Amino acid sequence: MACKKILVVEDDPDIRSMISLALEIEGYDVVGAANGKEGLERLSGLSGPCLILLDLMMPVMNGWEFLKAKRESDALAVIPVLVVSAFGDRAQSTDIQGVMKKPIDLESLLGFVKRYCG
Repeated sequence: MACKKILVVEDDPDIRSMISLALEIEGYDVVGAANGKEGLERLSGLSGPCLILLDLMMPVMNGWEFLKAKRESDALAVIPVLVVSAFGDRAQSTDIQGVMKKPIDLESLLGFVKRYCG
């Protein structure tokens, strides 16, 4: 059975809601977080999400800080990450699986998600 749990870390509530709704319509179980710190807190309570969708520019803890903290945890380091950001061209990291620039093309996003979450 394919994993259906996805963490969306995005500070803009409208974008977070739009992504979450699109994924939920496709049958995914979506957990949202408004910044990297909240994302890490949500991860500690989740059992194995198949993917993290991560914005880079956020208050409290940005996407780069989130990636650094994720990398330091053996349990979290294996979860694939798609960076979804207007600053996606700055996402030079070996621990991300892809970059999608805003504005988001939902069809492309869903195609990417299906690769990692079946």
